[in-house]
Amino acid sequence: MNSLSAFGILAQNAGDNPSFWAIAVGFMLVLTGLIALFLLIFMIKYFNLYMQSVMSKAGVRLRDLIGMTFRRVNPNIIVRSKIMASQAGLTEKDGITTRALEAHYLAGGNVPSVVRALIAANRADIPLSYKRAAAIDLAGRNVLEAIQTSVNPKVIDCPDPAKGRQTVDAVAKDGIQLKAKARVTVRTNIDRLVGGATEETIIARVGEGIVTTIGSAESHKNVLENPDMISKRVLEKGLDAGTAFEILSIDIADIDVGDNIGANLQASQAEADMRVARAKAEERRAFAVAQEQEMVALVQQNRAKLVESESQIPMAIADALRGGKIGIMDYYNLRNLQADTEMRSAIAGGDKSGNRSITEG
Repeated sequence: MNSLSAFGILAQNAGDNPSFWAIAVGFMLVLTGLIALFLLIFMIKYFNLYMQSVMSKAGVRLRDLIGMTFRRVNPNIIVRSKIMASQAGLTEKDGITTRALEAHYLAGGNVPSVVRALIAANRADIPLSYKRAAAIDLAGRNVLEAIQTSVNPKVIDCPDPAKGRQTVDAVAKDGIQLKAKARVTVRTNIDRLVGGATEETIIARVGEGIVTTIGSAESHKNVLENPDMISKRVLEKGLDAGTAFEILSIDIADIDVGDNIGANLQASQAEADMRVARAKAEERRAFAVAQEQEMVALVQQNRAKLVESESQIPMAIADALRGGKIGIMDYYNLRNLQADTEMRSAIAGGDKSGNRSITEG
């Protein structure tokens, strides 16, 4: 049983009761007023956007605008983006549909940037689909800047002054240091933009190539005479492989002569060798002094043994006299011989202290 039949039954039961009809009419008027107010609010909120969509043939319907409110999508962004695409000649056949833009918005993407990138790519005849542009945007890359760089190549300084270094320093084989600055002209490679290395990789590879080229030069004069040899050798290495850019040219903006690193290293090595030689000489001197002290101690030890041995001579002579092995005259002859020896030593200037009497005890 529908609401109309129920209303008819109530009307038959009410009969000719005027109060019932007054209530029913009042209810219908309130309901109609609420519906009209609801429609008026939506018309005020979306009429301007809807009319813009109709006039620009963007293809955004009124029910789509109402649905965006419940899906928490900003209708202004979607409508204006579709209007931009429509005015630029891009249609839903190119993948720019209302649902696709809403999905990209809900995924956290920058819808206007993606649409502008597609318009720029279309104007420059660069093949770029909506899916790829959306993927690049969701990957964190600025897809509009990438298209602009692809059309208008970008110049990168090597090294990056923002990192604190002003030059790339390298040393030639003759020991002379060279300070170089390079400018790398690149353009975006759309096919490698997702997953490709960034500008930091380009700067690092170019700096490595400059150091290698200068380091392999026989003389710094050769590099100063032909700075383009650096550009040629660096470009031959294919430094843009695996990056999001294509290197167009590498230009040496400036190259200066630095310190004589070879001479400084030789001087440092000579000073280090001198310190080592001094340390070894000091080691030998200390060893000689220690050995000398050992010899002095050994002499004193042997002298003590000599004194000890000499102290036993008088006792041996006394034992010989008591045993009758020598006579008194032999003893006096020995004393006379000792006296003659001491006298000769005194005449010759010898040290009497070193020729003590054998009879001393």
